Amino acid sequence: MEFKANWIRPAKDLGDVCPVFKKEWKIKKPLKKVELYLTALGVYEAEVNGKRVSGYVLAPGWTAYEMRLQVQRYDVTELVREENILTVIVGRGWMRSPMPGFVEAEYKKKRMEQPCGLWGELHLTYADGSKEVLASDETWEYGESAVRFSEIYDGEHYDATFDTTLWSHALRLDWQTDILMMQEGEEIREIERIGAKSVFETPAGERIVDFGQEITGYVEFCVDAKAGERIRILHGEVLDKNGNFYRDNYRDAKAEIQYICKEGGQTYHPKLTFFGFRYLKLEEFPKKARPEQFKAVVVCSNIKKTGHLSCSDPDVNQLFSNIFWGQKGNFLDIPTDCPQRDERLGWTGDAQVFVKTATYNYDVEKFFTKWLHDMAAHQRKDGGIGQVIPDLLDAGNPSAAWGDAAVICPWQIYQTYGKKQILEDQFDCMKKWVDYITGATTVPYLWAGGEHFGDWLGLDAPSGSYKGSSREEFIATAFYAYSTQLLVKAAKVLGKDAGEYEQLYQNIVETFRKTYPEYLTQTEHILAVHFRLAKDLQKTADDLAEMIKRDGSQIKTGFVGTPYILHVLSEYGHSDLAYTLFLRKEYPSWLFSVKQGATTIWEHWDGIMENGDFWSADMNSFNHYAYGSVADWVYEKAAGIRPLEEYPGFERVLIKPMADKRLNWLEASIDTRNGKIASKWICTPDGIRYEIETAVPAEVEIGDMKMEVAPGTYTFWG
Repeated sequence: MEFKANWIRPAKDLGDVCPVFKKEWKIKKPLKKVELYLTALGVYEAEVNGKRVSGYVLAPGWTAYEMRLQVQRYDVTELVREENILTVIVGRGWMRSPMPGFVEAEYKKKRMEQPCGLWGELHLTYADGSKEVLASDETWEYGESAVRFSEIYDGEHYDATFDTTLWSHALRLDWQTDILMMQEGEEIREIERIGAKSVFETPAGERIVDFGQEITGYVEFCVDAKAGERIRILHGEVLDKNGNFYRDNYRDAKAEIQYICKEGGQTYHPKLTFFGFRYLKLEEFPKKARPEQFKAVVVCSNIKKTGHLSCSDPDVNQLFSNIFWGQKGNFLDIPTDCPQRDERLGWTGDAQVFVKTATYNYDVEKFFTKWLHDMAAHQRKDGGIGQVIPDLLDAGNPSAAWGDAAVICPWQIYQTYGKKQILEDQFDCMKKWVDYITGATTVPYLWAGGEHFGDWLGLDAPSGSYKGSSREEFIATAFYAYSTQLLVKAAKVLGKDAGEYEQLYQNIVETFRKTYPEYLTQTEHILAVHFRLAKDLQKTADDLAEMIKRDGSQIKTGFVGTPYILHVLSEYGHSDLAYTLFLRKEYPSWLFSVKQGATTIWEHWDGIMENGDFWSADMNSFNHYAYGSVADWVYEKAAGIRPLEEYPGFERVLIKPMADKRLNWLEASIDTRNGKIASKWICTPDGIRYEIETAVPAEVEIGDMKMEVAPGTYTFWG
């Protein structure tokens, strides 16, 4: 589509105040349709004649703005009258906020100083077939809005007594239009509202609102107040061990709402920002606050739930809930690490370790397609992939297991949804990443040199380190091999010549085996087996099992080893030990945080320690989805729903459940592109009953029984 609009901006700097742009027009003859095309440098909220044009919030979302900026199309025909006013408030959003909060650099300062900009067109189609376009230009006006301040980290200030009465003509803004593209990702939506569970006073005398669930979004409150009365609200994830409000882990993010009341009853929620929180601290609030005055509005990308997990253990069910909530809370237009502190970035390592679970829990094909296109756009000239996408850390060195998201994520999207297009789109990016490693290493066929995150947050880390004790170059070379192997597979799917990379893969494996004849940590054993690099896979898995038992039957792994540890144990005859780790309730374990009251997945196994103290204040998120990757083991091994690589999109599956009598029953299902696959096992006095539902042909393995079944519902005993 050919557009005519110009970028426009306020004629003067409004400081912290968010501008509101206005276009007035009259309808000259009978209308058939009115469409609004809109985007902004920042985030916006648009109304026609006082009514929202869409439920899309935080539009236009977050992309690699320098190269890709989404345009939204809205059908506003039903909102149009004879005389009309379009208004658009524009906030800083991701583009012009001080992101990331922990970096001070010239490129960050430059982003923050970018001007506010709006681009839009109204397309009027008349009943007689004629058309008219009202494109943004100097005839559009702007003024100060009631949003007196808004940005991603620090929150929003709103003055309900303010009316925009002074309007001036906008100026043209010299900004690119060749970067504009129609909406590609999922829209960000308000998907749920949760009422407050309680309002109470802490031992320190603080007024606290508790929603009983950590969410990403914002609070909506109603109040009866006098004009000029002020409301001030702070957000927090947890209480401290004394039951007082805690927010040190937000670091420099103020995460604050300030609201100046108008006279009488009123309802408000922030328009142009979001928060991660469970608790609110009411610093200022008129009269006595009651639970019914507050609702937590859950905001995330409009992804459809496709997975279901449930079992007989309430603690494990809470873990499942935490995993789903962690994904919702961090899938807000990009896969973020956390939604609350002065970060909220698209960390590539977090995304790749969780991508399989993500695709089973929700339909994220569209979501990841857009993010991976941003990754390709931000790929560096030498083929390196930034630590975060969009790449706001452009001075950061590419790291193994983080940059490998360039290969792992598109391959998984292809495997789950069965469409080659994602591999077509990303193949050059995948190839350039492998070539980057080949060019960056100081030793051929290893990934030597460079800077890496290692087994991030591994519990075997030496004192003072976050990186675990696994050798960084071991991890880097293992992922070098894995990404090369996946690149070869992708090339074959696309009918491309993979000979050069097949040879490269063989050379990496041979060199790896010579260089690393022994494995020193749990994670080193895990990677050697899972990536099929060890000469003797069974022995290495057995050695891993013995090491875990010597370690007290507990995990020592971090971000790199944790996603695969239970898979390796289950695949090589140690499913009982896998269940021991999975069902463990003492620290360290998945269920330790559950016993501590978690409602989402934590960044650290002991974010809140056994004595009630916090792990730290500087890096301690209580909504960090990466360790929720254990869910793909529950789907694939515990419940036994195993997609077959040669049949992408679940065209055919292997169903091979692994029951454990420490649970009375367990069930899982995935709504795939080819229909629902479900598996349940129940421990009874007569044995274990297996109930299977499959919409596709399936290979079933239960104990020594192996058979092929057509689509249908089946019951087996084992």
